[in-house]
Amino acid sequence: MDFHLDRAGILLQQGRYELAEQEVRARLLHQPEDPFSHALLALCLSYQDQHQEATLEATQAIHYGPDQAFPHYVMGAILLKRNRFDEAADHVSEAITMDPHDADYFGLLAGIRMEQRRWPEALDAARQGLELDPEHTGSKNLYAMALVHLGRKEEAGVALEGALSKDPENALSHANQGWALLHGARHKEALAHFREALRINPDMEWARLGIIEAMKARYFIYGLMLRYFLWMSRLSTRTQWLVVIGAWVVYKMFVAIAKSHPQLAPVVLPVMVLYFIFVFLTWTASSLFNLLLRLDPFGRLVLSHEQTIASNWLAFCLGSALLFAAIGVVASNPVAITAAVVFGFLSLPVSAIFRCHTGWPRNAMTGYTAVLGLLGVGFLAVQLGNATGETARAIAGALGGFFFLGSALSMIVANVLINKQPTM
Repeated sequence: MDFHLDRAGILLQQGRYELAEQEVRARLLHQPEDPFSHALLALCLSYQDQHQEATLEATQAIHYGPDQAFPHYVMGAILLKRNRFDEAADHVSEAITMDPHDADYFGLLAGIRMEQRRWPEALDAARQGLELDPEHTGSKNLYAMALVHLGRKEEAGVALEGALSKDPENALSHANQGWALLHGARHKEALAHFREALRINPDMEWARLGIIEAMKARYFIYGLMLRYFLWMSRLSTRTQWLVVIGAWVVYKMFVAIAKSHPQLAPVVLPVMVLYFIFVFLTWTASSLFNLLLRLDPFGRLVLSHEQTIASNWLAFCLGSALLFAAIGVVASNPVAITAAVVFGFLSLPVSAIFRCHTGWPRNAMTGYTAVLGLLGVGFLAVQLGNATGETARAIAGALGGFFFLGSALSMIVANVLINKQPTM
C-alpha cells in the first residue's frame, strides 16, 4: 500500500477528511489512473458533502477499474447519501457480484433497503453480511432494526443485547436498542439507552431524536400517538395511504348513518368527534408535546432549533385560535369565532412544514401554507370590514372557500411531500 494511501486511511478513520483528501490527491499525482485512489477520493469528498464532485470521482474510479468491486461500493455509498436509492442498490449489487465475500457490501445494501422501506430485503442483506462476519456492527444493527420493522421486536432485542454484550460502548447499538424498546412501548428503558448513546457520541442525531420521543412518551396521550406513529412507520408508503383512506371511508360511513338514522346520533357523533381529534393530533402532537418538553430543563437541551421553531409556530396558531374563540364567546362576535376557526385550520399545514425533508419538499409545503395564510387573512379582512353587496360577498365566499378547501387538502399535500426525499 502506498504511503499516501496509508495516511489517508488513518485520517479517514479519525474523521479528518480534508487532510485525507490531500493525501489521496498527492497519490493521484503519481498514479492518475488508479481506480482505488479515485474511489477513496470520492469517499473523502462525500464525507465533506461535496456530492457532485464525489460522484464524478466515483465515476472515474469505475472507468479505470470496471472489474473492481470497491469503486461500485463507493458509488453506492455516495448515491445513498444523495437519496438515489435505486441507483445505489444497482451499484452495490454489482460490487457483491464481483466480490460476494465482503460484509461491508451487504451492510450497505441492507442500509439502502431500509431507506426504501423494503424490510424483508434489508433483513436478508444484513443476515448475509453477518454470515460473512458475525461481528460486523453495521449488519448487526441493520438486522435488528429490520426485525423491529417486521414486528419481530423480541428477536431484535435479543440481537441488540448480544451486540451490546460484545461492544457495550457502541453508540449506534444503544440507540437502536432504544428504538426497539420504544416500538415495544417501553419508553423508560429506551430513555436509558438513548442517554447512553449520547454519552458515547453527543452528536448522534438518531439518539437525540429517540430521547425526545421517549421523553414525550411519558405523557399518556402522546404515548398512544407514538404507538400509532411507530406502527405506521413499519408499513410501506402504499399501505400507509390505504390506512388513511380507509379511515376516511369509515368516517364518511358514520356521517351517512348519522344523516339517515338521527336516533343513532348520540352514538355516532362521539365517534366522529374522536376521529377529528385523532386526525388533528396525528399532525400536531409532535410539535404540541415539544412545547411541553421546553418546560423541562433537559428537554430544552435536546430539542433542535427546527423543532423549537415548529413548536413556536404551532403555539402561535393554537394560541390565536383560543384567544379569538374566547373573544367570540364573551363578546358574541361571529368574526372572532371565524378567526378562531381559521387559525385552528392553519395549525395543520403549519405543523407539517418541518416534517418535510429539507429542500424542495419543505419549500413547497412552506409556500402552500403561506398561500393558505394569505387566503385566511384576506377572508377575515373582508369579514371584519363588514362590506356589503354582491361583490363583497362573492370575494368573501371565494377567499373562504379556497382557504377551507386548501386546508382540507393540506393533509393530502403534506402526506405526499413528507414521503419525498430530494435527490442531491
